[in-house]
Amino acid sequence: MKILAVGDLVGENGLDKLKQVLPKLKEELKIDFVIVNAENVSQGMGIGLKNWNDILKLPVDSVTMGNHTWAKKDIFTFIDHPKLIRPANYSKGVPGKGYGIYECNNKKIAVINLIGRTDMSVLSENPFTVIEELIEKIKNDVDIILVDFHAEATAEKIAMKYFLDGKVTVLVGTHTHVQTADEEITENGMGYITDLGMTGPKKSIIGMEVEASIKRFLTSLPERYKLAEGECIFNGCMFEINDENCKVEKIERIYLK
Repeated sequence: MKILAVGDLVGENGLDKLKQVLPKLKEELKIDFVIVNAENVSQGMGIGLKNWNDILKLPVDSVTMGNHTWAKKDIFTFIDHPKLIRPANYSKGVPGKGYGIYECNNKKIAVINLIGRTDMSVLSENPFTVIEELIEKIKNDVDIILVDFHAEATAEKIAMKYFLDGKVTVLVGTHTHVQTADEEITENGMGYITDLGMTGPKKSIIGMEVEASIKRFLTSLPERYKLAEGECIFNGCMFEINDENCKVEKIERIYLK
């Protein structure tokens, strides 16, 4: 089983890059299952109906979100789609679901989305206790568990790595848009990377226009962010999972211009 996790889509140009790269990459690497983080796909913040429909036309099996889940209000028209997963540790009672279970190659794959609590400006439940409860709930019903931890702090993501080692199959970090070079297979066979990076504009400050972003740092004034244009990069990570014991046996970080 080969699973591809794609880093945060940033803007419509990031989505265009996904359209260009994904079908060919899926064929070349013989990918079985694809997960994409798309919380920034619509003009750099949130996800709208048009972009959602475009993603549905691609070979994408599950779409995760993050702190900008509710940025585009039309998400409420498709929030219950089985492919769409929002953070499981959002406040109880919000629309949508925090995990999904999918069938692929006679295996049941659970995809869980979490959001961090350090410098995220979101009042969320504790991701550690929430994921612990979820695993206990579904562990006997699935073969593979993949977690997208959408968090700012590297320390919080690494803490989650040690907390979940041996409990889930794959843990990927998203949100910071800069791909880390620390992909590893842990002691108990879990695939891990602190951040997948982004699929979006290369000449940018985490996807946003350079000039507007620098002006914010120079002046501390609330300069409006602008989505960068131009050449895009594709960031992701491929995890090859042993069909017998459902542990990761190979991991490959992907960075394409």
